[in-house]
Amino acid sequence: MEGLYLYCIREKTENAPEISIKGIDGEGETYTLLFRDLEAVVSRVSLEEFASEEIQRKARENLNWIKEKAVIHEMVVEEAMRKNGHILNLIPMRFGTIFKYKGRLEETLDKDYSKIKEILEEIRGKQEWSVKVYLRDKKQFEQMIKESNEAIKEKEREIASLPEGMAFFTEEELKEVISKELEKELSNITEGLYESLKKQSVSSVKGKILKKELTGRHEPMVLNAAYLIPEENIEDFKKETIDINQQIEKNGVFLEYSGPWPAYNFTPLEIEKK
Repeated sequence: MEGLYLYCIREKTENAPEISIKGIDGEGETYTLLFRDLEAVVSRVSLEEFASEEIQRKARENLNWIKEKAVIHEMVVEEAMRKNGHILNLIPMRFGTIFKYKGRLEETLDKDYSKIKEILEEIRGKQEWSVKVYLRDKKQFEQMIKESNEAIKEKEREIASLPEGMAFFTEEELKEVISKELEKELSNITEGLYESLKKQSVSSVKGKILKKELTGRHEPMVLNAAYLIPEENIEDFKKETIDINQQIEKNGVFLEYSGPWPAYNFTPLEIEKK
C-alpha cells in the first residue's frame, strides 16, 4: 500500500521546473499537488517501509538508512526552493511526514490553510542562514587566555611564591582555573557574536551543539545558530561574519556561515499526519 510523502509546501509557482530528484525511496517521481494557491511537493512511498513505527525502528537499528533518506529529503526541499537563481517562498516539512491518501493531505491543507498563509507571509523576502563556530586550536586559545586573564595570572604568581612540594598541588588548581576561564571566555565570544549578528536578522535561534560525528570535523563546535534575514541585509550579514571571523581566528576560533537554507527554524507548522 502506498501513501504520499510530503517534503514542503510552497506558494503556487508559475513555470517552475520539474523537480529532478527521485523521491525518498530512490525510485518514485517527485511532483507537486496543487491546492488553491499552494503547492505540496510530494512523492509516493510504501507505507510499510515508511510507517512511523518502521522509521523509529530503523532510527534505532540502521542509522545509515536514516541518514541516506534525510539527505534525499533535504535535497528535494532545496531544489523545490530554487527557481532560475531565485529563492521561492516555502515551508519545509519535518522528516517522515506521510499521508495515506491524497484526500487526507488536502483535508490537512484546508484545515491549516490560514496558518500556512500566515507563515509564508512572515518569511516572505527573508532567508535562513546558518552560523557555526568551532574551536580550531585549543592550545592557541588557551595561550591567549593565559596572557590576558587576571585570575590565571594571580594563580601563577601564587605558584611561583610556593615551595616546590606545595606548588605541585597548586598547579592542579591552576589547570582547573584555566579550564573554567577558557569555557567562560568561549561563552563570552560566542554570545557576543551571536548577539551582534542578530542585528541583521528579524529572528534568530541557537541550535544544539553537534558532535564531531555529525559535523565531519575534528574541531569541536561551540556555537550553532540560525538567523532569518531580510534579503536586503544579506550582504551586510556576510560582511559582518567575515569581519568577526578575522577578529576571532587569531585566537584559535573560527566561524563559518552558509545559506540560504529552507527555513526549518522559523516555520512553526505542525502538520497532523493521517
